[in-house]
Amino acid sequence: MQFDLLLKGGRLIDPASGIDAPRDVAIANGRVAAVDADIPADRANQVVDATGRIVAPGLVDLHSHVYWGGTSLGVDADRLAAKSGTTTFIDAGSAGAGNFLGFRRHVMERSRARILAYVNISFAGIFGFSQSVSVGECSDLRLCEPREVVAAAREHADVVVGVKVRSGKHAGGNSGIAPVDLALEAADKAGLPLMAHIDEPPPGRSEVLPRLRRGDILTHCFRPFPNAPVFASGAVRPDMRLARERGVIFDLGHGMGSFDFDVARAMLAEGLAPDVISSDVHLYCVDGPAFDILVCMSKLMALGMPLVEVLRAATQAPAQAIARPDLGTLAVGTVGDVTVLRQRSGRFTFVDAVGASLVADQRLVSEGIVIGGTWWPNEAVNDLDETERFEAHVAHTHVDIAARHFGHGHS
Repeated sequence: MQFDLLLKGGRLIDPASGIDAPRDVAIANGRVAAVDADIPADRANQVVDATGRIVAPGLVDLHSHVYWGGTSLGVDADRLAAKSGTTTFIDAGSAGAGNFLGFRRHVMERSRARILAYVNISFAGIFGFSQSVSVGECSDLRLCEPREVVAAAREHADVVVGVKVRSGKHAGGNSGIAPVDLALEAADKAGLPLMAHIDEPPPGRSEVLPRLRRGDILTHCFRPFPNAPVFASGAVRPDMRLARERGVIFDLGHGMGSFDFDVARAMLAEGLAPDVISSDVHLYCVDGPAFDILVCMSKLMALGMPLVEVLRAATQAPAQAIARPDLGTLAVGTVGDVTVLRQRSGRFTFVDAVGASLVADQRLVSEGIVIGGTWWPNEAVNDLDETERFEAHVAHTHVDIAARHFGHGHS
């Protein structure tokens, strides 16, 4: 058999298949056709030399905002894909039932990167979101209509993976717990998981967590005070443990204001690593502190999370969370989505959402991605100033983070 593409000489890390070893990966007709220790180069029309690199399943960013041009917080997925190693972006509720068709026609269907989505319980999706405007989409319960969400989920079943609700003082105003209950009604009727955002109370974490079912997603699982998952002492709150035991999925969802190094250290020390690492990348955090999923993964590595588990949390785990077993793995026959990474050594300063710093000696950098069998190199990877530019962005973020840490930016 002649292959379309061969990634040769790399270290394959595919947590879903239990592989961490030197392997070649061959793609044909958009699918993984062979995985072996030595596949002859002359059997492929195109060969990518992956020597000294990590070859992994295409990264799946479970929480992003990529309704570019249709919402004020959306970023362009295609501009970010190769640089961030992301082959699949899951949009976390940028669009609601009222504008989902526009998101699909004008963004999803025109994107090279794969885009799937949660439908927001708010009919209008996330709107009125900027550094100077904050209108919580769930503050008016007239917009939270479960019937519309179910209809949209059924109409767009091939790209809809769940229902999203943003609860809290900033997203819901005086609506309290009602948006969560309405979103759960919609998710149950549609047979889909719910992704629940919690910003600042009310409602409190203790009201939201008991409502979440097995397979539902708590995003911003390492968020800072208030509504943090740990006490001031660092002890993990009992409701967080109960949620994990019940099968609620813990998603990082870094974003502008939802990741705290101290909280992360406390959670990791108690064995409560995030099930999923996602960026919550949007217009107001794409230049820091979140940047992209690779930076978020690098932060977790700097905190002591093993490389294989970090990759699992960005491949196998999010694919399972959205019930897409054809993604997040390089098993023969699955979708030919691949991420080629390099572990860059140096001195890197990472910043969390509250302005704290963490210095590390390595970070993950994308060499390029394969989507459906087509190689898409990261054109910036050979730029000698790439590391310096990253450090400059971090320095700017660190200085300016207090001014940019506006409460409604925790999407």
